[in-house]
Amino acid sequence: MMAVAIHTTRHSVVYGQKTINYSLLFCDRKTMEIAVHPDSTVVVKAPVQSDISLIEEKIIKRARWIIRQLNYFKQFDPKTPERCYVNGETHLYLGRQYRIRLLEGAENSVKLSRGFFYVTCRNTPTSETAGKLLQRWYHEKAQLQFRASLDRCWTKFSSFGIGKPEMSIKRMKKRWGSLSQKGTITLNTDLIRAPKECIDYVVTHELCHLKYHDHSSEFYRLLDSAIPDWEKIKHKLELSMV
Repeated sequence: MMAVAIHTTRHSVVYGQKTINYSLLFCDRKTMEIAVHPDSTVVVKAPVQSDISLIEEKIIKRARWIIRQLNYFKQFDPKTPERCYVNGETHLYLGRQYRIRLLEGAENSVKLSRGFFYVTCRNTPTSETAGKLLQRWYHEKAQLQFRASLDRCWTKFSSFGIGKPEMSIKRMKKRWGSLSQKGTITLNTDLIRAPKECIDYVVTHELCHLKYHDHSSEFYRLLDSAIPDWEKIKHKLELSMV
């Protein structure tokens, strides 16, 4: 029930000595939205058939804010390096860091114990095998933790007079969660690395879209009533996962 993007194009505008690169999505929506993400991407969502000159005019008006946000996220670089799945490397689970220990054993398995991921391989451990095993383990845990989160959060929305939504889990590049037109909540597998309160925030955000399909003032009032400190939790999620 979220606004559906018609197509996406890449553009840039010049503000003083700065060039702001942004992705433009024309969507079935009434207002324009500008978002700056922790990975330093700027995404502009505009109503279908919006004039590009008016879009750029609004971006220029918000340019100082956009640049402030980009500079803010830049201070947290360098970001977590590409995972190599080797002994001693740290990985997140529910907001806590754990180190990998690679072992050779009778069967492929992953066990979490005393601050370590014990990744056991049937043959000589390799980073490729360890990566596949750990990702499979994450997906299995996500199935359990995300459904438990939906059960917790749904109690605040059961009075909507509709059934509890279905849930799916998959890897997504830019989003932590989404709500389909059929009312299915999809959560990013990588969200399993975040603290439980952050998972609950994302689930609650999507549940609010069952009633308000855009990011209107009514939507944010409902979100405020469900999680009064949601902005603090969202900030925590963005900083801990970059």
